[in-house]
Amino acid sequence: MSELNLSTELSTDEGRVSYGIGRQLGDQLRDNPPPGASLEAIVAGLRDAFNNQPSQVSSEQLNASFRVIREIMQAEAAAKAEAAAGAGREYLAENAKRDGVTVLASGLQYEVLVAGEGAKPSADDQVRTHYHGTLIDGTVFDSSYERGQPAEFPVGGVIPGWVEALQLMGTGSKWRLHVPSELAYGAQAVGSIPPHSVLVFDVELLDIL
Repeated sequence: MSELNLSTELSTDEGRVSYGIGRQLGDQLRDNPPPGASLEAIVAGLRDAFNNQPSQVSSEQLNASFRVIREIMQAEAAAKAEAAAGAGREYLAENAKRDGVTVLASGLQYEVLVAGEGAKPSADDQVRTHYHGTLIDGTVFDSSYERGQPAEFPVGGVIPGWVEALQLMGTGSKWRLHVPSELAYGAQAVGSIPPHSVLVFDVELLDIL
């Protein structure tokens, strides 16, 4: 389709919705692309299905190819997970040697940036905090500071590393947490956090509610 024809199509509600459907599919494929994905083949499959044309690939061929690609993706995911786990172990081992870093029996590591003198919350308490979370390479995945709004939540309702740390912090404290993946999200990918990620948080305990 020429740019002129596309512009005409996008001037209608129907055309814009159609384009939006394509954008959503494209977003999904961009974020989770199968190995060697071909845009031309994807468009051909869409066109044939939409126009009720016979498939150019048999079910047997398609199923066999899906199995091959699925195995490739599983192998790639396993390799990435192992690399992330190894990088996390190395990071924690080196970080534990730094002055000012305390290592707890659970594996949680923390540094006291500001020592608050207020009360310490229990697992049943609701707290107000500010925090800034990054991966070990510095990539920011969440930050209440950037949103400009403190977060409120039950102490017992967050990741285990936070549950442990918050109960050790006096109100007014600011700590830097180095959270092993086992005390965070483990093998699960959450948002932009890859599996087996060590997480680094600056956490400021503002108040017990």
